[in-house]
Amino acid sequence: MSKDVLTVDYRFVGKHRPATDGASANGPWVKTITGAAPPTVQSNAGKMELALTATNEVQNACFSWGDELGLSIDKLISIDIWASITASLAAAVTASFGLASARNDAPGSITNRLLWQLAGDNNVKVQSSDGTNTLAATAVGHTLTTTIRRFSMDFGSGVLTQAPPALSKGGKANVKLAMENSQGLLRPVFPNTLVNLSAYSGGLQPFFQIQKTVGTAVGTLSIERVLINYRQG
Repeated sequence: MSKDVLTVDYRFVGKHRPATDGASANGPWVKTITGAAPPTVQSNAGKMELALTATNEVQNACFSWGDELGLSIDKLISIDIWASITASLAAAVTASFGLASARNDAPGSITNRLLWQLAGDNNVKVQSSDGTNTLAATAVGHTLTTTIRRFSMDFGSGVLTQAPPALSKGGKANVKLAMENSQGLLRPVFPNTLVNLSAYSGGLQPFFQIQKTVGTAVGTLSIERVLINYRQG
């Protein structure tokens, strides 16, 4: 069987209005909304925008594949995301994006995940879990504001070396992360921290979510591009 490397490259130029997640929704992308005065998930000026409103209520805006976990972690090579966020993110607002198994309003409760996150400020953090190995939300030393930055997750090149008789592992056992810095250069983050997802062998989906607790705070998470490379077969 062919083992070609396949690429899917999502961009949001033109009019994009994803359907609400449900049995009748056609993919790949859908939205999931919480809030009576609802936040929005729609394209604007070439970017998909997840935008909270100023209504004093709990709100959640999610953009995903609706729990269609079509990316096998063992075939995944890389995912690159170009994103930006509102300047001076309010304390009540959290934004998360990356890869996830079945979604949850609380990203930290998603069983299998690798997420970039901003929680109450513009400092970028990373958190991960494969159901066994967990990395708590940890700052990477960079901030994200209204300028689009590239975020990279490399499942192809890392190696976890183990002493015999254990076998060394590659790929998902040592995921390499990088973020574009303020000079526009893609630079590794956590070079000495192990991001280990080796206990999971199922599927993942791209996941983008912005949410707030009760309050009038607003915030917008913008996605310009999602680039995924994976192995066929």
